[in-house]
Amino acid sequence: MDAMALRETAKKATKAMFSEARMGKVLDMERCVSVVEEIASSVVKSPSGMLSVLRLKLADEYTYLHSVAVCALMVALGRTLGLDEAACREAGLGGFLHDVGKAFIPHELLNKPGKLTDEEFTQIKKHPELGYKYLSQDPNVPDYARDVCLHHHEKMDGNGYPEALRSGSISLYSRMAAICDVYDALTSDRPYKRAWDPAEAISTMATWSGHFDRAMFLAFVKTLGIYPVGSIVKLESGRSGFVIRQNAQDLTRPVLKVFRYNDSMEMSDTEILDLMATPEADTIVARGGEEWARLSHLDSMQLLSTGTPG
Repeated sequence: MDAMALRETAKKATKAMFSEARMGKVLDMERCVSVVEEIASSVVKSPSGMLSVLRLKLADEYTYLHSVAVCALMVALGRTLGLDEAACREAGLGGFLHDVGKAFIPHELLNKPGKLTDEEFTQIKKHPELGYKYLSQDPNVPDYARDVCLHHHEKMDGNGYPEALRSGSISLYSRMAAICDVYDALTSDRPYKRAWDPAEAISTMATWSGHFDRAMFLAFVKTLGIYPVGSIVKLESGRSGFVIRQNAQDLTRPVLKVFRYNDSMEMSDTEILDLMATPEADTIVARGGEEWARLSHLDSMQLLSTGTPG
């Protein structure tokens, strides 16, 4: 199954999972495990292909595709950390189920365009416990998946929720989920905010002292690159580049779809440029984060269309 077809299959499975939860039905764990295995296989085969396809989500798809994206990011991070195949799939299942508690939060609250009141935020913060309670009714849900559901908002310094756990008390998979969850949330369009440029998100997350497991965050950066797929960078030549693939040997020299654009936002001079293979051709001089809002309405699929293998 190609990455786009898998995206749709996984989205349908996630919708069904949320629907089952809302109705109080037992999860179809066989379907969940099957989807996670498909996602894990796709990540192994083509990490940047799967992750780039999942970056592209409409605001109203977020609830469902976020679970799929966190699953894929967990598998990819697990591979960087040296976890075996079984552990990577466990991490993926934890990621896939991590937000099921949001099925019990009113839709209009999750998608509120304005700032949440303190009461509303308190209500949303209940989703880990609501999810844990729901998953605990089913003996087929593994303990590690319930743990990720309950603890993916904990922080290393003890300032997270719901239990204010400190570093040593937070499980490996929950520490992984904390990073993957925040990264996907920052880089996705939501009703109340535009998506951040991926490189901007990585750079900002790096400054959050006490939030993430430091060594694990560095492994996450190694997984996605300093300029993750979907980032826009400025080049010495004055052109812009859309990151379509990483070069594992040198994370500062990704493969780009390079382009110029005029005031009417028309693209020209497009080519694929591998900064590792031809370092003399051009150089990244800056992240294009401040351009992201202007460029993000360009057809991202068009930009990615030549770059999903890898």
